[in-house]
Amino acid sequence: MNSVKRAIAALCVLSGLGLSAPALAAETAVGSASNLPLPRFASLKSDRVNLREGPSKEHRTKWIYEKAGLPVEIIAEFETWRRIRDSEGAEGWVLHSLLSGRRTALVAPWGKDKPVALRSKPDDAAPMIAALMPNVLGVVRTCDLKWCRIVGEGAEGQKFDGYVPQSQLWGVYPDDKFD
Repeated sequence: MNSVKRAIAALCVLSGLGLSAPALAAETAVGSASNLPLPRFASLKSDRVNLREGPSKEHRTKWIYEKAGLPVEIIAEFETWRRIRDSEGAEGWVLHSLLSGRRTALVAPWGKDKPVALRSKPDDAAPMIAALMPNVLGVVRTCDLKWCRIVGEGAEGQKFDGYVPQSQLWGVYPDDKFD
C-alpha cells in the first residue's frame, strides 16, 4: 500500500472516531502520539495481550492474544493506546507498551493448507529449502519490493532462513523496502 492509500485508510479509521475534517487532515500520515506512519505494522511483545473495545483499561476485553511476535497493523493512536488489526481482520485497542517495532510476518494466512516455497535466494529459480504452511510465523529481516528474507522456527521445531515472495506474507506492505 503506498503512502496515499495509507493516508486514505487512516482517514477511514479516524473518521470512525468522530474527528472533524480539519483534525483528519492533520492526522492522515502520522500517529498523533508517536509521530510514526499510519497505518504501519508492528508485533506483539508479550505472550498475553488484551485486545480491548476502547482505549482504556476500563473497556471490555474482546480477545486475548497468547503468542508473542504476532504481526499486527496499527491503524490509529490515542495517547498510550494503539488501535490494531490482526491477520483475520479483528480490530481493537492495546497499550503501546505491549507492541514492538520488530517486524514479523505470517506466511499466507489466507492460504488453505497450501504451502509456500521458502527459497535459498530471492529468485523463483532458486532451490526450495522448505515448504512453509499458512500461518507460520517468521521474523522479517529484509524486503526488496518482491522478496522478503524471513527466519524462524516451523511447527515441528525446524529452524528456517530464506526468501519468500513479499506478496505471500501478512505483516509487510507491497511497497515495504528495508534492510
